[in-house]
Amino acid sequence: MNRSNFINQLESKEEFDICIIGGGATGLGTALDAASRGFKTILFEQHDFAKGTSSRSTKLVHGGVRYLQQGNIKLVMEALRERGLLLKNAPHLVHNQKFVVPNYKWWEKTFYGIGLKIYDKMAGKLGLGPSQFLSKEETLQLAPTLDPEDLKGGVLYHDGQFDDARLAISIAQTAAQHGAAMLNYFPVSGLLKMDKKVCGVWVKDFFTGKDYEVKSKVVINATGVFTDSIMKMDDAKHESIICISQGIHLVVDKDFLPGDTAIMIPRTDDGRVLFAVPWHNKIVLGTTDTPVKSQDFTSLLEPIPQQEEIEFILTHIGRYLSKNPQLSDVRSMFAGLRPLVKGKTKKTAALSRDHLISIGNSGLITITGGKWTTYRKMAENVVDIAMKTFDLPDKPCITKQLRLSGHDNPVTPAEVISLSEPELKEILKKSMQEEMCMTVEDFLSRRTRQLLLNASEAIKAAPLVAKLMAAEMNKEEKWIREQIDTFNSIAKNYLPT
Repeated sequence: MNRSNFINQLESKEEFDICIIGGGATGLGTALDAASRGFKTILFEQHDFAKGTSSRSTKLVHGGVRYLQQGNIKLVMEALRERGLLLKNAPHLVHNQKFVVPNYKWWEKTFYGIGLKIYDKMAGKLGLGPSQFLSKEETLQLAPTLDPEDLKGGVLYHDGQFDDARLAISIAQTAAQHGAAMLNYFPVSGLLKMDKKVCGVWVKDFFTGKDYEVKSKVVINATGVFTDSIMKMDDAKHESIICISQGIHLVVDKDFLPGDTAIMIPRTDDGRVLFAVPWHNKIVLGTTDTPVKSQDFTSLLEPIPQQEEIEFILTHIGRYLSKNPQLSDVRSMFAGLRPLVKGKTKKTAALSRDHLISIGNSGLITITGGKWTTYRKMAENVVDIAMKTFDLPDKPCITKQLRLSGHDNPVTPAEVISLSEPELKEILKKSMQEEMCMTVEDFLSRRTRQLLLNASEAIKAAPLVAKLMAAEMNKEEKWIREQIDTFNSIAKNYLPT
């Protein structure tokens, strides 16, 4: 991906077929779908690709055991199909993950076992392996740090596990390879209209301050938690359709769950599922479901774990492990926001995870809701609707069989603390030249995952990263200081307090 080349396309003032606002999973997937069909495509992201929700997930590509409990068969079936396709198309970032559901009551093995056998059946040929009933000894062999007292046994099942931000970059690169212009740090400041119909966008280059008028036959709003703000840009009388829910994760050392098997606790006090998942040699614990009222821009970009959420996870996971994690054991903590489609219920855990596509009177197409696992199907749906609504040439979707960029290459290391300076310099150079890494935070949070894995080590690494980036970009000492200060102000909220 070459930023200068993409900006040159703006300078040419040619009309695009499809313009996408939002560079998270849904927007990136839509850009890939549109470009791979042969449409002239451009995407604008106000910050960095996957800066928001799409880099803060539980790191699971899954059908959703909880949705099966809720009876949402359609969503589970769709997600299981997409899980299988992702494993084929991005084997460098998605892999088969074993999960154990520990059983502490006599009825749980039969109850959850039957449910997971149904889960297997629904996956069909794209299944990742059959679920199995486990004895107490077999359960402890797979998850030796489970509390053995009153443990009756367990159920083993399979789901997908992935690196969300790295997958986002892979999708962006694949879209670019198919001709899409992909621009991060390009906020949309307004919608172009002719005869009350949307015909493009006004955008601003965050780094230069230069404004651009971009014409497009179709404009798609795929901005997640910012959905309503774009819809209000289109129609000042727009009534909000998004309800925001916050989910947090705590990252602890591997000692709390050695081996390669994850744990799934099927029911917590608030009716949610709790996971302990191995990820880049750490364990990710999560997640919560807390309604968010604040619509403040900064809080939406950098949500902060709340004290009660932290205590909730530590308390609940402590009930199942022989060694209870304490706040001092947390290496990093991060929060993500879910853009849920409003429903009649007041409980966010029960709101729809299905996606919604709507078309405004102006022709602005909005896609929202959904989840990482189904990003490809969401993209296919919205491009199909764009073709029919705006009389674009009928071109078939090809992303079911489309291998993603890097599928045959090793992945960038998740952590930088073990790298020598020459190794770090090489990875940084690649991130800047090929992945549009623009800031220290881009690199330490999303091109590598250092901030999410160990926040204090990320803070220590920031000065060297800033210095090496400055040398590559011909920046001065002032830029280095600003980058370190900006990163530290963000990173402090990832430290346990």
